Amino acid sequence: MVCCWFYTRDIDMSCLSLMLAVSMHIGLEGDYNNVHPHARCTSNNSIAGVYYNSEDRISTYVGKEFELDEYWKLELGLVTGYKSENVLPMIRYKAGTFFISPAIEKGGNKGIVIGLEF
Repeated sequence: MVCCWFYTRDIDMSCLSLMLAVSMHIGLEGDYNNVHPHARCTSNNSIAGVYYNSEDRISTYVGKEFELDEYWKLELGLVTGYKSENVLPMIRYKAGTFFISPAIEKGGNKGIVIGLEF
């Protein structure tokens, strides 16, 4: 059960972050939402959150955040809320407020999502 790992640990009450991301969808054909309110809890490199996704739906996710160097981080996890599948892999590279993530449309078209998160 994916959800329960979070409840078996001591939760740091200051883990909550409220953010807003703006994004661009490059190489994709669909008409996507570019504004993403986002709430996240980070504890011991574990991440869990909820956001308004590019398909105008609510997504939830769980995963891990890895520090690649002093500037770049990598997030790996699982995400829900997209029309193509119930659960999808999540990969996102972050540097400060900048992020980039691969994207695949339902028909197989590939692109990237870049953005800023504050």
